[in-house]
Amino acid sequence: MQDSIILENVGVRFGELSILNDVNLSIHAGEFIVVLGPNGAGKTTLLKLLLGLIHPSAGKIQILGRTPRRGNQAIGYVPQHRVIEPETPLRARDLVGFGLDGHRWGIGLPSRARTEMIDRALEEVDALSLAESPVGLLSGGEQQRLMIAQALLTDPKILLLDEPLANLDLAHQQEVVGLISRICRTRGVTTLLVSHDINPLLQATDRVLFLARGHAAIGAPSEVINNETLSRLYGLPVEVARVADRFFVLGAEL
Repeated sequence: MQDSIILENVGVRFGELSILNDVNLSIHAGEFIVVLGPNGAGKTTLLKLLLGLIHPSAGKIQILGRTPRRGNQAIGYVPQHRVIEPETPLRARDLVGFGLDGHRWGIGLPSRARTEMIDRALEEVDALSLAESPVGLLSGGEQQRLMIAQALLTDPKILLLDEPLANLDLAHQQEVVGLISRICRTRGVTTLLVSHDINPLLQATDRVLFLARGHAAIGAPSEVINNETLSRLYGLPVEVARVADRFFVLGAEL
């Protein structure tokens, strides 16, 4: 199976602070990977590495066979969600269209081709009916759909999502997870989703990438989220309980 992402002995340091240390992993084309770990473990740093926004202090990274670079249209990126003020004078269609305009100032000029591209992206995330709606009046789940549509406009081969479930209630979490999973499977796009909770994602993910204290472990959820693996990553005793297909981690911050 072809690999979309390869990290070989990757380290990241900021001065005396070590964020990642000798990380090795391969992510296959079309995989759905959930990235877990405590605050400061390097989850967002990993996404920045893949986006070419920062460079590793050591080791080598390959994205689709090439060194990461800024502005790579083969990567769709959904940043951490920020609340949009209700009075924001922006339609849903305009927000999605920023996915075509990120390299220049202002909103792109209207055209039939542009409108069709935006409509297709909105339809793919079940949000075409929201196209003319003021963004600030939409729910958090609806706004998240728009951000995903924006990331899909360049037809990416890799989709990176930073905490897309944060601040969503359980119902909206399930909707967004189902949507992302469907996109991953139907498009065959390699998906990395950063989260603080594996439980809403258990049925969707292929493997889990867990980061802690600069180290990484990757595998099926049960292979990674267990007493032995997490105790090794955290460097202290960690107990994992599994109840009714849910994981509960005791003694460490997930």
